[in-house]
Amino acid sequence: MTTGQENLVENNAVLQENLKKLEELSARLVSAVQSKQHIHPSLNAPGPDLMVKASSAYWASVMQNPAKLMEDQVNFWGQSVQHFIEVQQSLVTGQTVEPSGDKITDRRFANPMWESHPFFNYVKNQYLRNAELLNAAVQEIDDMPEHDRHRMQHFTQQIIDMMSPTNFLATNPDALEKAVETQGQSLLDGLENLISDIEANNGELLVKLSDDKAFEIGKNIATTPGKVVFRNRMMELIQFSPTTEQQFETPIVMFPPWINKYYILDLKTSNSLIKWITDQGYTLFVVSWVNPDPSYADVGLEHYIEEGYLKAIEIVKEITDQPQVNAIGYCIAGTTLALTLSLLKQRGDTSIKTATFFTALTDFSDQGEFTPFLQNDFVDGIEAQAQETGVLESFIMSRTFSYLRSNDLIYGPAIKSYMMGEAPPAFDLLYWNSDGANLPAKMVIHYLRSLCQANEFATDGFELFDTTLKLSEVDVPLMSIACETDHIAAWRDCYRGVQKMGSKDKQFILAQSGHIAGIVNPPSKKKYGHFTNPDISLAWNDWQDKAKFHDGTWWMTWENWIQSHSGDKVVSRIPGEAGYDPLCDAPGTYVLVKAADWKAKV
Repeated sequence: MTTGQENLVENNAVLQENLKKLEELSARLVSAVQSKQHIHPSLNAPGPDLMVKASSAYWASVMQNPAKLMEDQVNFWGQSVQHFIEVQQSLVTGQTVEPSGDKITDRRFANPMWESHPFFNYVKNQYLRNAELLNAAVQEIDDMPEHDRHRMQHFTQQIIDMMSPTNFLATNPDALEKAVETQGQSLLDGLENLISDIEANNGELLVKLSDDKAFEIGKNIATTPGKVVFRNRMMELIQFSPTTEQQFETPIVMFPPWINKYYILDLKTSNSLIKWITDQGYTLFVVSWVNPDPSYADVGLEHYIEEGYLKAIEIVKEITDQPQVNAIGYCIAGTTLALTLSLLKQRGDTSIKTATFFTALTDFSDQGEFTPFLQNDFVDGIEAQAQETGVLESFIMSRTFSYLRSNDLIYGPAIKSYMMGEAPPAFDLLYWNSDGANLPAKMVIHYLRSLCQANEFATDGFELFDTTLKLSEVDVPLMSIACETDHIAAWRDCYRGVQKMGSKDKQFILAQSGHIAGIVNPPSKKKYGHFTNPDISLAWNDWQDKAKFHDGTWWMTWENWIQSHSGDKVVSRIPGEAGYDPLCDAPGTYVLVKAADWKAKV
């Protein structure tokens, strides 16, 4: 027996031994899956009413134009048969021929074997043809309400993405090559990753996007020095330590979204907006929201406003001995900041001097990419689930957002982790993304029904505190920063909300990139630019066409504006000097609580 044959036998023996270990891991996998909790069925798939509507509309269009159906099918059959013939020829010649048309640039098919190997080439091109046919079928349905068509397009795309050949071991050349190269060890490692993820999420499959052992809050992320100066059941208020001898008179209080943790704005020193604002000479306070457990089931938006916004503003005014604050609200916290401003307007309270909105929706007349998730069947499921548990658990929101970018946030990471056996990367942003928060049942239902679905705040008014809050009553000087490719808060929708606000002093900035990268864009990166245009009376597309582009981050543009509303300089304020003794160091204690911690106590 030659040395090469001996190595082949040895490698096969290792491979067979590793494959036997798969059986042991499979038993563990079954056990992990069996612990999965009950989730309302409508949160996993569209309701049957949508399928009935789509089917009826499709067949109605077929009856009106049967020739079109036959034409589409004949074209598809013809292309498929021709492609099969080409594959047979390729097997004989050993060379593949790509179908005519644009060259495929899909990152999923980057491996050269997708073009050079007849089998993989056939599988890829047939998949792409099938995807094209499915999308065309939905697009051609007539007599279907636009929001239903939008939902059908979304769920059709989910099926297309899920059925990609890259998602299956037998048709993924990268995974097969890795399995052979490692004698099957990559499959063992991948199955171990899969089981660990399921076990970590109580039977629910959530792909781990980042190495959670690479980061420690307060050690290598969320490290800007400060003190927790106040705490109640809703929030911890952090006052950050000054880095300058003097600070501007008017303090800034920042309200991050409570769907996630505040430290998205303080990931590390080089890209921390919190540190940067402090370094510019501002007294900065940031709210760190509680991560609710089922005892918060009856907490609503009014509690976030009363015990969060209004209480934080009250404390900040006392600590700084100032009559007003400059307020910042990010995402849902920006939406709620607008509600708070309307409430204060009705009360004659001028505590908020200016308002800054980061990617904040206040007009929900266009539901955009969230249309599939804001129809009654899905919201009914959220309501039933939240009422049953007391909170809408973080993983449900995380899963919903992930399906808006399923190839990037679900299937791509799953392939690397479960098929290739790779460890997740040490990426601080993805670590934060996985460190979500629960939402109180009352709050999330009220938000979805009255704000998102009924759009009450921007139309007839939103009932809260025994009064009617209206978007038009937001009349303080304000600046809104939206992001060009934001798939969560589309910039044109943010812009439309600002147009409806009653302020005479309104600024709008359009930052390049998305919901996070467009906001967390430090000057040192010199990466994404931004657009400005003072004429907010224009339609959104006209505003963009006439906007001026600026290289680099919007941070300095905003700082020039906020500085003009921040008064004179005073001696820098040290946390704890104004009668509110520090309770602990930043980042505090609430930020350390994980979304599922309460389950361990049950």
